[in-house]
Amino acid sequence: MCDSLAMTKPVIIMAAPNGARKTKSDHPNLPLTITEIRDEAVRCYYAGASILHAHVRDKDGMHVLDAGLYQELISEVHRHVPDMLIQITTEAVGCYSPEQQIDVVKRVMPQMVSVALREMAPDENSIKLAQKFYHWANNENIHVQHILYDAEDVTRFLELQRLGVIPFEQNCVLYVLGQYADKQVATSQDLLPFLQAAHLKMTSWFCCAFGEKEHDCMDATICNGGHVRIGFENNMYLANGQKADSTAELVQQCSKMIRAKDGNVANAHQTQEALFKRG
Repeated sequence: MCDSLAMTKPVIIMAAPNGARKTKSDHPNLPLTITEIRDEAVRCYYAGASILHAHVRDKDGMHVLDAGLYQELISEVHRHVPDMLIQITTEAVGCYSPEQQIDVVKRVMPQMVSVALREMAPDENSIKLAQKFYHWANNENIHVQHILYDAEDVTRFLELQRLGVIPFEQNCVLYVLGQYADKQVATSQDLLPFLQAAHLKMTSWFCCAFGEKEHDCMDATICNGGHVRIGFENNMYLANGQKADSTAELVQQCSKMIRAKDGNVANAHQTQEALFKRG
């Protein structure tokens, strides 16, 4: 049962079509090149996604934090769907330091960026650098989404806000259900510890979920007032158990679910208003 108040605001759909680790062996339609990612982004936009969560790959298909490739992708997507918001990732994948993550953001100057709290500020020694970055991004009006992997991350995020390390204006987070490395399939129950730890203090929160229960997790997210990130980065299966042809098909399925609940799918203008408003 959905909270009726949760359905009064448009639901933002963010498309995550590739991620850092999967390859064509996982799905032949997984987009890896700039052209492939652009084309999938366009399809996702028309299916209902107002944000592209972007990863780029090198010529060997490996995840890279490459400013030139990001700039090329942003240009290509905006040439076809100029209203689509683009969020680059700073995902470390065990090989990029906080300094390297910050460097790619400063070189690209994107509209939006996702940053894992435990990668940007893994310990007390990294706090000053993280604080400087977060406040710089805030001053540049770069929307930062903080990636949180468990309830402890939520508690730490709120504490760093209290201490002034993270500006209070940066109150958008992504709850990650399940894990890639351990092939931990998420369930809708995995959302509860995040919500309990947050105590309704997040202005805007999103959720993504690893595995074939993604649709159920997104249903629970929407019913609790959250926004969704869906796609091949986390899941390749439709609600009926069949393998999806593309991330766009998953976006279309989610759009239909939202409308079936008498909800509205946020367009690009509504998304911009919701995420970039100040105060």
